[in-house]
Parts: sequence; C-alpha cells; structure tokens
Amino acid sequence: MFGKAVHEMGGSSRNWDRASRAEEKALLAICAYPAVSEGDRSAKARYLLEIEARGELDLPEHMQAILRSTMWKA
Repeated sequence: MFGKAVHEMGGSSRNWDRASRAEEKALLAICAYPAVSEGDRSAKARYLLEIEARGELDLPEHMQAILRSTMWKA
C-alpha cells in the first residue's frame, strides 16, 4: 500500500527506499527512547505493541534498542 501511494504520487522506487529507511530510523528512535514518565511508558508500549502486531518489530536492533532504553544511566 505504501509503495502504491508513492507510485501514485509520482515517486520512484528510489524515493520509496529513502522513505522506507526514514521510517526504519524513526522506529528505531522510538524503540530507543528512554520513556521516564508513566504516560510516556504507556504510550511507547501501546505503540510498539501495535507495530509488533503488524509484524514490523522484528529486527534484533529493535529489541536491543528497547532493552537499552530501559537501563538506568549512571
């Protein structure tokens, strides 16, 4: 669907690849975000559960970033 939307807007496969990389970077940033408040933790968890349910949270980098985000900085 995303690829079709890019194509309909006149985008090339190169634009799609660039958008895909940007989307992956954004997902990794969300995984790595050290949510501190209860609201932030809840919002992050809900979002990541939705992403995981779609099968998009499947790279080792995702899990590593999530686990690192839960560690206290000394």
